[in-house]
Amino acid sequence: MDEERALYIVRAGEAGAIERVLRDYSDKHRATFKFESTDEDKRKKLCEGIFKVLVKDIPTTCQVSCLEVLRILSRDKKVLVPVTTKENMQILLRLAKLNESDDSLEKVSEFPVIVESLKCLCNIVFNSQMAQQLSLELNLAAKLCNLLRKCKDRKFISDIKCFDLRLLFLLSLLHTDIRSQLRYELQGLALLTQILESAFSIKWTDEYESAIDRNGPPLSPQETDCAIEALKALFNVTVDSWKAHKESDSHQFRVMAAVLRHCLLIVGPTEDKTEELHSNAVNLLSNVPVSCLDVLICPLTHEDTAPEATTLDELPNDKTAEKEAVLKNNTMVYNGMNMEAIHVLLNFMEKRIDKGSSYREGLTPVLSLLTECSRAHRNIRKFLKDQVLPPLRDVTNRPEVGSTVRNKLVRLMTHVDLGVKQIAAEFLFVLCKERVDSLLKYTGYGNAAGLLAARGLLAGGRGDNWYSEDEDTDTEEYKNAKPNINLITGHLEEPMPNPIDEMTEEQKEYEAMKLVNMLDKLSREELLKPMGLKPDGTITPLEEALNQYSVIEETSSDTD
Repeated sequence: MDEERALYIVRAGEAGAIERVLRDYSDKHRATFKFESTDEDKRKKLCEGIFKVLVKDIPTTCQVSCLEVLRILSRDKKVLVPVTTKENMQILLRLAKLNESDDSLEKVSEFPVIVESLKCLCNIVFNSQMAQQLSLELNLAAKLCNLLRKCKDRKFISDIKCFDLRLLFLLSLLHTDIRSQLRYELQGLALLTQILESAFSIKWTDEYESAIDRNGPPLSPQETDCAIEALKALFNVTVDSWKAHKESDSHQFRVMAAVLRHCLLIVGPTEDKTEELHSNAVNLLSNVPVSCLDVLICPLTHEDTAPEATTLDELPNDKTAEKEAVLKNNTMVYNGMNMEAIHVLLNFMEKRIDKGSSYREGLTPVLSLLTECSRAHRNIRKFLKDQVLPPLRDVTNRPEVGSTVRNKLVRLMTHVDLGVKQIAAEFLFVLCKERVDSLLKYTGYGNAAGLLAARGLLAGGRGDNWYSEDEDTDTEEYKNAKPNINLITGHLEEPMPNPIDEMTEEQKEYEAMKLVNMLDKLSREELLKPMGLKPDGTITPLEEALNQYSVIEETSSDTD
């Protein structure tokens, strides 16, 4: 009935009546996302009728009402099939001020029409493959970039920027060819970075360093939404940048990384919005070439080294880890470098671990980012090592038991999700400079076995990457406890009585044969396969491993 009444007025009524009936329809169906199939034809005709009204000279308020209803109807994919034509798309482009002939955005009264038109285009492009093809034909990406340039330094039009960016994100998500066009032809990397600078009101104090107002207000909801949409669009534009990039692009990537550092150090209007903002910043940082991530840390400024700053001498003697990383004027400092952004990433990672769900989507990006930063930048690795793996003192508990970041990461090393446990183990391995003995000290052999088997390091050694030769220093508590530490579990165990000490030789032989028969049965039934280590440290069936060692011994004998 609603569609019939609205369709009748749209076909025969004047602008005022059309506006009233469509406003009523919009108010009633604002939260409708699923539609009855019985009224599908009526909704199609109503869409067609609205497009015919939009080409007429009608008041702005009537245009807004038409577009609001069109936005609601465009949630139904089936309705869009007959109405998604080049002519109708051009009507929406004209109303959204996306034609090249529209040189300015001076009429504030037109802003609601522009916003609603962009919302309609977002729905239509997302739900219609035909609209996606027409977007390429109409060069929609270039038009959107042109509108963004008009909005770049303008205030009070954040809604226009937000939905322009959202549409740009959808286009670059649905059409991989548009990513290359945005990156090179349309200079999208620089443009979107400037949009972020504008949203964050960044003031540069150096080439890659911005001023942080720690007492300033949080981002407004509108600025936060714009920034999130820009980050998502930038992610698509740079999705393959970590694999290969031109040397000439390094400056632009460093600027973007500096903007993202600023993003990590500010907050949104709510805690949830702040987490969403930082999550998108982390995703984008994963696309930045690792060589350009050095701008995440920077030398101390004059303000950071003010007289009232905390000094190492003011820390208690028993705070060994904190003596390396000091909080100065609310700034995390390590080795003369500002580590605030890395500390935010570390806290973000811990929050994602504490959530206990969606690890692959929510946790692996930040873990991967911290791993690559640690592998490439010594100061970042040493800072994270001090925060995550401080010198061991109390080893009475297993490494996976407790509430420290180390305990939480060690628990993830045996997670059911292969990708999660691999990246967690890799992160700790890199913090230990890819040295097996150092990793086992913090995790125990049992927790690290999966990583070591995959890397062919079950027999010990170190990984392929080079790290500085500075040595770890063990605490006196650890040195005293070390002889009694169980290498498998990684914690201190009291000496246990040997159960075979009181057995006779006949009893020992009986138990040994019983164990051999059980293993033989499991092996024959293929429930268990005896494995051995090859000379290169990887696991292989025991027979094959023995054969390889035999060949090596024979070769050695022949040489002698």
